[in-house]
Amino acid sequence: MPSSPIRPTRRRALGALLGAAALQAPFAAFAGFNFFTSEYTASRDELQAQIARRFPVAERYAELFTVGLRDPQLGLDAGTNRAAITATLTIASPLLGGAPVQGTVAVSSALKYDAATRALRLDQPKAERIELQGLGGRDGERLQRVGALVAQELLQGQPLRTFKPEELTVGRKTYEIGDITVLADGIKVQLK
Repeated sequence: MPSSPIRPTRRRALGALLGAAALQAPFAAFAGFNFFTSEYTASRDELQAQIARRFPVAERYAELFTVGLRDPQLGLDAGTNRAAITATLTIASPLLGGAPVQGTVAVSSALKYDAATRALRLDQPKAERIELQGLGGRDGERLQRVGALVAQELLQGQPLRTFKPEELTVGRKTYEIGDITVLADGIKVQLK
């Protein structure tokens, strides 16, 4: 009985499906990578976990103040293509008497890729809002400026996601990171 012309087409379709499944198997280790569309998407939860590991951070300012940040919370704004960090702020100084001043700071930031360290980093962060507990008037305003300035310095260059060399290499091809897009629930980068 002669074979029908449909049969080889089915074999090719089955072969293509099996081939596609075999191609996807090596990429299974790269959860956020989509090499078919040349993109990587880091989820908000993944980025939050990486940021949380780098806190608390602190810095002295003018040898009079120590400003610390802890408990960072990541926000993503697709409309402005910026990331935001809201953190608990502490300002300590001998000028303040006893206990440090507590508050919160919200900082928004552009993003850039640092090829030398394979890291997606905060770039030119800007303090959008700062609230200090129990302080008002001129002293409160001065401490808000100090807190905002130091928070921006502490967050400048902070990595959101660092890639391992093997994550950017498939076979003989090593990818570089291109355009960065902030989504409502993650950050997408182009692989080139």
